[in-house]
Amino acid sequence: MTDKKSDKAFTSLLPIFAFIKPYKVMVASALLALLLTASVNLSLGQGVKFVIDNGFIAGSQEQLSSAILILIGLISLLAIGTFCRFFLMSLLGERVSGDIRKAVFNKIVTLHPSYFEENRSGEIMSRLTTDTALLQSIVGSSFSMALRSFLMLIGGIIMLLITNLKLTLIVLVCVPLILVPMMVFGRKVRKLASSSQDAIADIGTYAGEIIQNIKVVQSYNHETKEKNAFGSEVEKAFEVAKKRVRQRSFLIAVVIFLTFSAISFMLWIGGMDVLSGKMSGGELGAFVFYAIMVAMSVATIAEVYGELQRAAGSATRLLELLKVKSDITTTDSPIEVEKSNPIAVQFEHVNFCYPSRPDAPALQNIHLSIPNGKTVALVGPSGAGKTTMFELLQRFYDPQSGEIKLNNADITKVDLSELRHTMGMVPQHPILFSSDVWHNIRYGKPDASDEEVFDAAKKAHAHEFIENLPQGYGSFLGEQGVRLSGGQKQRIALARAILKDPDILLLDEATSALDAQSEYHVQAALDELMKDRTTVIIAHRLATVLHADLIVVMDKGKIVDTGTHSSLIHSSSLYNRLCELQFDKAAS
Repeated sequence: MTDKKSDKAFTSLLPIFAFIKPYKVMVASALLALLLTASVNLSLGQGVKFVIDNGFIAGSQEQLSSAILILIGLISLLAIGTFCRFFLMSLLGERVSGDIRKAVFNKIVTLHPSYFEENRSGEIMSRLTTDTALLQSIVGSSFSMALRSFLMLIGGIIMLLITNLKLTLIVLVCVPLILVPMMVFGRKVRKLASSSQDAIADIGTYAGEIIQNIKVVQSYNHETKEKNAFGSEVEKAFEVAKKRVRQRSFLIAVVIFLTFSAISFMLWIGGMDVLSGKMSGGELGAFVFYAIMVAMSVATIAEVYGELQRAAGSATRLLELLKVKSDITTTDSPIEVEKSNPIAVQFEHVNFCYPSRPDAPALQNIHLSIPNGKTVALVGPSGAGKTTMFELLQRFYDPQSGEIKLNNADITKVDLSELRHTMGMVPQHPILFSSDVWHNIRYGKPDASDEEVFDAAKKAHAHEFIENLPQGYGSFLGEQGVRLSGGQKQRIALARAILKDPDILLLDEATSALDAQSEYHVQAALDELMKDRTTVIIAHRLATVLHADLIVVMDKGKIVDTGTHSSLIHSSSLYNRLCELQFDKAAS
């Protein structure tokens, strides 16, 4: 069973070589340099033998000088080859690591939102950073060391056999004694390495959440509590890491002890043979050189073996992520969307449950037609399903049953990018990126000119406060726009949607974060923007939707009534109750 696990660990690293394939020339050059350095290393033993027998023992200064010059020449070749090998392999590691990061990130940004409900962002970030960094070390360093040590091991054993058969047999008898602890402790290292990576991911997740919500932490005076909690997480990770380091250190120590004990025993026997005249001092010197080379190779392989076991866990985690199939995919044969259809959006008997809550229906038998160029408002208490309709419309999720149509075309048969391009979303809680104003507004249209950005900002009533920022449109807004007020962030998000100029505008209470004066101006801009444009509004404040062409009243995932404000006041008890909570009865 353990052998199968070990085989599986190394098998899990094989797909990583697919990322190395495009760089065959670099790999071939590195291998050539590796063969050169291995050959020179093996030649050094003969150089040592030559120096001892023809220099020291022969007592010839000329031969000694010649031998030393040859030795220096070999060492120079070794240095050049080592530089080429190290440079090329390290460069390869960096390149492959970057390619893996890009592949993982490219996969992440295409995954369905429900994946992120079931998987922690800290763990995903750990895969993107820590795991890829470990694989970079394996490809750029450890793999090269392992291959070099393997060549040196094989070459060293061959040279040992050529130099002295009896002593070589002694060395070979000791090899199994060294390999057994490598296999046993190596498996333990791999298991502990996987646990260590998971513990690091937990630390990242916890720290990220606290930093993101630092104002809440400080307002409740929980700094000390969070320090202690984070310290506890760090200590857990440390304990796992300590066990891993102990096992790996013990593995290396055992291998080194057994290896050099075998060399010492072999040196004693060889020394006795030199004293008895059975072999020359140069032969013993060369044999010791090769024996130490073999020993160091075995020790390096033992160390790299632990690294490979650890990397196997990282490779498995990364490959699992790369193999994830998104639940939301674009069709291979998308259909054309006719924009002249009188009905812009249509929900036909849609039923939906979130994947994380399969037993709690979010929408039940939704049937709704939204006319082209009209304004439709979705109202109702929290949890009624209003935001869910927006998410289904943008295909962040697909319904379990029923159809959603865009201009009479089933949205699952429309190209996904084209579908989302037709819509512009302004959420209730605006999302801004850690960049400047230019980037955040241009997110709606990356190729927009400066004048188009200015125009969108003016329509969103954001131009004036942007101009007053320290660097104007070039001002850095901080993480998630932390340097702006809620109302300012909302207007930046609105400018982004205005710049996109979508066919369908989705507003999730887009004016909720504005003061009265700003709301008046932005609402005027919205009224201009919504002309001849299909607009769907999620409204918590009913004053913003009094003049909507159609108001849809929702409750518990169902549509309970539709109509205009004046008709719903008389026909819908729920709508009437919502109005009473927000308006004076006289105003109603």
